Amino acid sequence: MRKALLTLLTLTSIAALRADDVKEIVLKPSPDAATALAYDTKTLTVTAGAKVKLTFDNSKSAVPQPHNVVICKVGTKDKVLGAAMTMLSDPNGMAKSYIPESTDILQKMNFVQPGQTNSIEFVAPTEPGDYPYFCTFPGHGLLMNGVLTVTK
Repeated sequence: MRKALLTLLTLTSIAALRADDVKEIVLKPSPDAATALAYDTKTLTVTAGAKVKLTFDNSKSAVPQPHNVVICKVGTKDKVLGAAMTMLSDPNGMAKSYIPESTDILQKMNFVQPGQTNSIEFVAPTEPGDYPYFCTFPGHGLLMNGVLTVTK
C-alpha cells in the first residue's frame, strides 16, 4: 500500500511538472465591434525553446467571422500576407484557410469558426527575436496581427 501511494505521488508530481513546463497563451478577437478585426493583444512573450500551447478563442467575437493564427519567421509578415492575398483566386483558398505554402511559416492554425476555440502546441523558436503573427483571412492581417517576442 505504501509503495503504491509513493508511486501515485511520484506520477502526480511528474504530471504537474509537465503541465507547468507549457506556456499557455489564449488569444481572442478584440471584444469591441470597432476593432473586431484585431486580436485582443498585440504582444505575446515566450522563452526561447519553451513548449507553448496557443489557444485561439473565437467564441465571443463582436463580429462573427472565421479567423486563424499564423506565426512566421522574423521579417516575413508582408511577404506571407501577400501570398495569402493571392489565394483569393484559388477556388480552394477558403478550405486552405488562406494559408499559403511557405517555408516562412513556422506555426499555423486553420480557421476557427465563430463560437469555437482551437489550440496548437509547439516549441518556440530557439533564436530570440520578434516573430510576427496574424490572421490570413484576406484583409484581416492588416489589423489582426501582433508579435511573438522570443526571449533568452
